[in-house]
Amino acid sequence: MGKVYLILADGMRPDGMLQCGHPMVEKLMQAGASSLTAQTVMPSVTLPCHMSLFHSVGPERHGVTTNVFTPQVRPVKGLFDRLTDFEKTCAFYYSWGELRDLHQPASVTDARFIQGGTYTYEAASDELTEMTLQARAKGGHDFTFLYLGEVDDIGHRYGWMGKEYLQAVFHSFDCIARVYEAMDPEDLLIVTADHGGHQRSHGTDCPEDMTIPVLAVGGPFAPGSTLPETRIIDLAPTIAKFLGVPADADWEGHSLY
Repeated sequence: MGKVYLILADGMRPDGMLQCGHPMVEKLMQAGASSLTAQTVMPSVTLPCHMSLFHSVGPERHGVTTNVFTPQVRPVKGLFDRLTDFEKTCAFYYSWGELRDLHQPASVTDARFIQGGTYTYEAASDELTEMTLQARAKGGHDFTFLYLGEVDDIGHRYGWMGKEYLQAVFHSFDCIARVYEAMDPEDLLIVTADHGGHQRSHGTDCPEDMTIPVLAVGGPFAPGSTLPETRIIDLAPTIAKFLGVPADADWEGHSLY
């Protein structure tokens, strides 16, 4: 059974991905399945969106509606914890501290945090990618989540879809390319975002904020194909299924294959 690499570029719009000019974008779209119309959750804010991705339910279920974590009143098990229940190993490399509550400490074999706001998100992305590759060279983990925070940071600083923003998307695909090129043929790569953005912000229900890309390369995903109607809550069931783990009974998303 192959391994899964989930790489999320915070704030990356599908049109930004297409317009950044990185050759890896077209290569991945040709090598696997893609959606340029996938939908995130409302509010389209980083922590609520990540909670929905990993718990496969909307904010009305997990209760996180801002970038401040709120413990769940009726807990829904997250992807990290579900995989650990079935003796899968997990790694988590990230540069935004608020993501630390996505999992229980015992459910991640290797967690590495670099403070993007201090170290710069660009440098953090490079270092976290290197950590991912070093772990891969030692045998890797069943599931690896690599968070790249640069695109969102630049969007807030300079605006979505400007020159600086597209450069940040391009750099993120430099990191994605390094991971993809190190993968084995039986592995699965999923590239996505938590939300989009407009002007210098996000969080609304406008299409620019709600629409995200999803690329799935490897495993059951046919080269050059288009994913069906896709939601951010569908990613956890997809990853669990690929790793031979049943979806949690509380999850509301569906596997993309």
